[in-house]
Amino acid sequence: MRTPILVANWKMHKGVREATAFAEDLKLRLQAPDGVEVVIAPPFTALGALQRALQGSGIELAGQNLYPEAEGAFTGEISPAFLRDVGCRYVILGHSERRHGFGESSEFVARKVRAACDHELRPIVCVGETLEEHEAGRTAEVIEAQIRGSLAQVPPEASETLVLAYEPVWAIGTGRTASPGDAQKVHAMIRELLRERFGAAADRIRIQYGGSVKPENGYALMAQPDIDGALVGGASLDPASFFAIIRFERASGEAST
Repeated sequence: MRTPILVANWKMHKGVREATAFAEDLKLRLQAPDGVEVVIAPPFTALGALQRALQGSGIELAGQNLYPEAEGAFTGEISPAFLRDVGCRYVILGHSERRHGFGESSEFVARKVRAACDHELRPIVCVGETLEEHEAGRTAEVIEAQIRGSLAQVPPEASETLVLAYEPVWAIGTGRTASPGDAQKVHAMIRELLRERFGAAADRIRIQYGGSVKPENGYALMAQPDIDGALVGGASLDPASFFAIIRFERASGEAST
């Protein structure tokens, strides 16, 4: 059985003081993340403070991005080695904001994914279609191209460290959410593509949903058979809201066993 994974992607929110206060609040609510893996992806400047605040809590850290080189003359970039050094276990790659706002291609994402694997970081690889692509009926075409391109350099032995995140771009920050049934169809398609690429290991790779996940819709989404958690944006900025989503994930897992 796949352990559900919930990732709080804070994007460009929360400095050191706010991040530390959030961690202390969440630890009091969560006690221990039994039955679900909880990960926080803060801005780079808060990683060190969170690493200290979360020590012993069972909550993991993720970077929001990396550059696919260990070191060098790359002003403003962050190395996978630096993320490991500050305590990260995961890194988010190929997020729609990177693909569409910064022009990152799937080929470039593939280099990042390989660099993460080479430095023993677990990549959370994001894929998803825009509103225009969705309305044109191109969801399957777009997702397949992104998965094949973004995972092209993953060595077979690293396949089970992957996490995929389906984030329909048309749902991010808009308040719109794919219906549980429609989200499940895309997740099932992603699972089949992973089987083509990695064989039986695909059944052990976790696939999250991301796109305006809230406490109000979390249970129905995460009760679907191929949805193994969520990549949470705005709703993860408040510890009470994020904890409510964690609680729903636990409940959906118990209901399916």
